[in-house]
Amino acid sequence: MKWLITGLNGTLAPVLAQRAEELDVEVLAWDRNRLPPDDVATADAWLRRERPDAIAHLGMGSVDWAGRLARYAAERGKAFVFTSTAMVFHHVPNGPHAVDDDRSAQDPYGQYKRECEDAVLAAYQGASVVRIGWQIDAVRTGNNMLMALDQWQATQGRVSASQAWKPACSFMTDTAAALARLLMQPVPGVSHLDSNAKEGHDFAQIARALQVTFHREAWNIHVHDDYAHDQRLLGGSALVPPLSARLTSLQPNALNNA
Repeated sequence: MKWLITGLNGTLAPVLAQRAEELDVEVLAWDRNRLPPDDVATADAWLRRERPDAIAHLGMGSVDWAGRLARYAAERGKAFVFTSTAMVFHHVPNGPHAVDDDRSAQDPYGQYKRECEDAVLAAYQGASVVRIGWQIDAVRTGNNMLMALDQWQATQGRVSASQAWKPACSFMTDTAAALARLLMQPVPGVSHLDSNAKEGHDFAQIARALQVTFHREAWNIHVHDDYAHDQRLLGGSALVPPLSARLTSLQPNALNNA
């Protein structure tokens, strides 16, 4: 069994690769320096030679590249997973957001991911498009909530946390396990992976829980209401455990005693 995983120089893809190795799956990387994604002929020849059994497209690249990878998988009946983002939804209208809600993104990143979603599903109806929120990990650099809060404390002298924002978020290991499961047992269409979907903790609560769990006693958490958005992603939450399973201070008894 061999999986092609794009984005291995990023944040989440290496965690998925680690999960693949735990499952005795060979990981095939896409080397952009040797294989420019938009060199169509060379890329197609490489795919035909390597013959991956499944593809997880986590890397950034052109919309066309996403569509071509999905088309390759479709023509061979292989599992294909594309990671999208909660950012395809603007904060107006407010969430929580279901899989079929209008994708109201106004920022360039959200619009780019929306276009990739469309390209993937147009090329392969059997593809799994997986929207995820902010990822959490103890050590990973990149787009990691814990590391971002560390940086805020270091550069601003405080961690600003809106209690009017309910973010979509999950731990990276849980997201990676869910993506691996979808590669082995595909679920066509759009799915949401959000450990906060059912519990609905606000960002200030999550920041305090991270402070306790990861011993960030030096954080000065500043609670405010400046950003209001219920960003939660409904649909597919059974694929990841609830946030309180990882942050035990978010469990009901702990919150009631706080």
